[in-house]
Amino acid sequence: MGEFGGLRALVTGGASGIGLATALVLAERGARVACLDVNPAVDGPLTGFRADVADDASVREAVEAAAAELGGLDVLVNNAGIGAQGTVEDNPDDEWRRVFEVNVFGVVRVTRAALPHLRRSAHGAIVNTCSIAATAGLPQRALYSSSKGAVAALTRAMAADLIEDGIRVNCVHPGTADTPWIGRLLDKADDPVAERAALEARQPMGRLVSADEVATAIAYLASPHSGATTGAELAVDGGMQGLRLRR
Repeated sequence: MGEFGGLRALVTGGASGIGLATALVLAERGARVACLDVNPAVDGPLTGFRADVADDASVREAVEAAAAELGGLDVLVNNAGIGAQGTVEDNPDDEWRRVFEVNVFGVVRVTRAALPHLRRSAHGAIVNTCSIAATAGLPQRALYSSSKGAVAALTRAMAADLIEDGIRVNCVHPGTADTPWIGRLLDKADDPVAERAALEARQPMGRLVSADEVATAIAYLASPHSGATTGAELAVDGGMQGLRLRR
């Protein structure tokens, strides 16, 4: 059955990218997995539920439907998110609100809806997908970085609040990952090849992080085998935050 045998997991943004990779890893290790997404087209053994994390009614309905389908919840992966480019001057208020509605308030809404189910689990765990942008100053990422910085702070606060409920809360900080969102950014670049090379070069390992590498880190934090780990932030960034290499 694997380390997640008998456990039930919910992954937001679970139909593509890091979310889909995470859902598949959890399923391979024995979990029954529901994916919440605005476009929830997933193949078995995954089950998809339509939800927009920016809409509370949508979230509550989808979480209840997923919990009913799975017979409860043990693991929540708050992965749904959107990107943003620009300095602090470049985006209007409406865009700041839109990104925070998804990246920060979306975590709040889904967690709030899932907590009654997680509290009934003997292995309750929440993992939030954060970002290297929360721990390193990146150019042209003011809005995105601030939203992910909020997720990192929220992770620590939730870990403190929920420890008495037996629910562990951790997050991962991916570096630039080879996901559909990065693919769309590269498609818009004047020179996609040069832009990709620049993204690869800024990570000490010299390549983009894979979705599977992030998914494996999320699975580690969500696993019952990590029962003593809470309030932790795990970097999956090719050394981007911690290493200073001489070239």
